[in-house]
Amino acid sequence: MSDYINGLMARARKAQAEIEFLSQEKVDQICETIAWDAIQEPFVTELCELAVEESGMGDFKSKYSKMMNKSRGGWFDMKGKKSAGVIEENSELGLIKIAKPVGVIGAMVPCTNCEATQVLKSMSALKTRNAIILAPHPRGIKTNKMVIDRMRSVLKSMGYPEDLIIHMAEVTMDNSQELMKQCDLVLATGGGGLVNAAYTSGTPAYGVGAGNAVTIIDDTQDLAEVADQIKRSKTFDQATSCSAENACLIQEEIYEDMLRALEAEGGYRCSAEEKAKLQNAMWPDGKALNRAIVAQPAATIASIAGIDIPEGTCFFFVEETGIGADFPFSGEKLSVVTTIYKWSNFDQAVKMVNDITTYSGAGHSCGIHTTKKERILQLAEQVKVSRVMVNQPQCLANSGAWTNAMPVTLTLGCGSWGGNISSENITWKHLMNTTWVSSPIANRQPSDEELFSESVRKA
Repeated sequence: MSDYINGLMARARKAQAEIEFLSQEKVDQICETIAWDAIQEPFVTELCELAVEESGMGDFKSKYSKMMNKSRGGWFDMKGKKSAGVIEENSELGLIKIAKPVGVIGAMVPCTNCEATQVLKSMSALKTRNAIILAPHPRGIKTNKMVIDRMRSVLKSMGYPEDLIIHMAEVTMDNSQELMKQCDLVLATGGGGLVNAAYTSGTPAYGVGAGNAVTIIDDTQDLAEVADQIKRSKTFDQATSCSAENACLIQEEIYEDMLRALEAEGGYRCSAEEKAKLQNAMWPDGKALNRAIVAQPAATIASIAGIDIPEGTCFFFVEETGIGADFPFSGEKLSVVTTIYKWSNFDQAVKMVNDITTYSGAGHSCGIHTTKKERILQLAEQVKVSRVMVNQPQCLANSGAWTNAMPVTLTLGCGSWGGNISSENITWKHLMNTTWVSSPIANRQPSDEELFSESVRKA
């Protein structure tokens, strides 16, 4: 066992014990203050600048937007919601539900979202009267400490123990694994290896599956508007998000028009020769994604691939027909590269979504741009994903936005399809236990005539 992790856990448990029975009013005051403080200048600017510099991923403007919107959105979703004491009472059924904290949350922070993740996870932990220890990626240690120090100062100013939020400074694989073993619940946001380690730690865990978002585009939409949404989503934070459109399935009748619309938004259509160069740059060994291209600007990727692109290019698109291991562009790319497919009938498009996400991104998400409700419902009923975004930029919508009602989070469960226990957006609601109190009520056992249909009873 690690003496270092033992020490962190002891501090966290002592702090959590002090707020175990804190009132709902005081819990909400803490969360509201942390959310407000996280969006103040010059802190938020300095934090986002550090995040870009230290991680070497994404861009300042997008990270700033994440901080400003996720902090506000996280508080918006939990404001006025019950998470302490009696949270539900039904006198007719004689049931009362009482919320209880889990204890100490062990949270893994990915370098792709090394700035806003801590605020959302800490607010969620405190909303449910837990302590939280945040373990950063090695490329996000300074950023992690900066944002956690800021939240700890808020706690101190309000008279609460700072150790309700703790930064894990000694970042090693062994320490992360030990934290996952000793804490009471794991929030694992990161790559497949990390999530698997969380699930095998012996501690209850919420993990995320791989992303590889696919979107369908049909002939009922304004193509310029759709292209703008795809550009904004695909280039947000230079595609650090697992929700960015990795593939676009375009109806045959509008195929060339849609590609021209993407070009008008700064997309670069790769020739067959350029596609081969890009593939070699992205998967040098034919298997593993090149870290040097992850979440980088289009110009950087072009330089690595040896491709000349015009000024103003902000993303690439490559045309593809195949799906699976022999066609790497059909998988998740974590880069400003999207893959274009053509479909002729909608059943084919739905099958392509399932084939692509089964290969990479099972359970995560897909989208559709259409005005036909029957297509929306068919897609939603037949695909094995947890989220279907309708006429929205997926990266900006999946994890909650002001323009939809998805719960605000940076942890997206992918259900059993993606090897996760939950298919929901993971929020504060997942970080509490509930005690059910049951009192007797009048006997409500029905007769067999009332309970079973006549056709069943007489069969």
